[in-house]
Amino acid sequence: MAWAVRKVFRFSLAGFLFITLGTAVTAQTLSSAGAPAAVDAKVADRSVSEWLMRMHEASRRRAYIGTFVVTAGNAMSSARIWHVCDGEQQMERVESLTGAPRSTFRRNDQVVTFLPESRVAVAEKRESLGLFPNLLHSYDASIAQFYSAQATGHERVAGFEADVVQLKPKDKLRFGYRIWTEKKSGLVVKLQTLAGDGHVLEQAAFSELQLDAPVSMAKLTKLMDNTEGYHVEKPGLVKTTAAAEGWVLKTAVPGFKPMSCYKRAVGAGANARHENTLQWIFSDGLASVSLFIEAYDAEQHAQPGTTAMGATHTLTRRIGDWWLTVVGEVPPQTLAAFAQGLERKK
Repeated sequence: MAWAVRKVFRFSLAGFLFITLGTAVTAQTLSSAGAPAAVDAKVADRSVSEWLMRMHEASRRRAYIGTFVVTAGNAMSSARIWHVCDGEQQMERVESLTGAPRSTFRRNDQVVTFLPESRVAVAEKRESLGLFPNLLHSYDASIAQFYSAQATGHERVAGFEADVVQLKPKDKLRFGYRIWTEKKSGLVVKLQTLAGDGHVLEQAAFSELQLDAPVSMAKLTKLMDNTEGYHVEKPGLVKTTAAAEGWVLKTAVPGFKPMSCYKRAVGAGANARHENTLQWIFSDGLASVSLFIEAYDAEQHAQPGTTAMGATHTLTRRIGDWWLTVVGEVPPQTLAAFAQGLERKK
């Protein structure tokens, strides 16, 4: 499933990999949750920034191979991942194990997805390399204004001892996270996204993990560059600003800052629409929200509304001659705040 592949790349390069193992993991979760180990004093003293930077740095310094499953609601997708990083260049290969065959490679911000059934390879550039995009540049001190961190103990995941920390939101505009990080390296081995009432929206954990595995960047590069026999598609993507395209967010959503803005094609071939499709991306340092704006088409666009898939919520509505789609791993009221604040200036 495409949603699962997107989540894999959002989490893996930052050390965040969603997985669940059906009844086996459920049993493990229930048993371990009943008797968490005591919190080490040194771990308990870590600030939000120290936790986040430790997670981020772990993926920059470790090579690993793992098997995992992404789950949200009743949807589930498993995959195999190879990850390597030399401190500056990161590279990954993800092979889907469920659904249609799909092989995706990422080298820094370059991504190529091979679809063997249709013999199509989609090559694109993606700026954000993780769940926490601001951490890729520098730590955003404002994160601590909206989240707090509390160490809750340590448990074993995929054979590794892991510290457990809960990141709690300080308002109702964002979700919380419960994260398990490998004790020695800080690599994330399990994660849950939590609703405001504490119930789990999505959860993940490695089923099998080899740390410091012999992953060859040269071999992955060769596989990624070999598009022989495939039709290579390069989706249109032009960097711009919302103001230049005639849009403004008249009321800021607390904590969320604009990250990037693109004109991009939606659809494929003759059905692709380039000129009026805009993607405006916001982040509070942890969660992200994308606003997609395109020309309204009565035949194509359905009734406005909201949908949810695990932690990912979507809101659609018409704004005059335009159609707005707001997507993010945030509560519905956050999407509504973005939609209500968006205004056409020209």
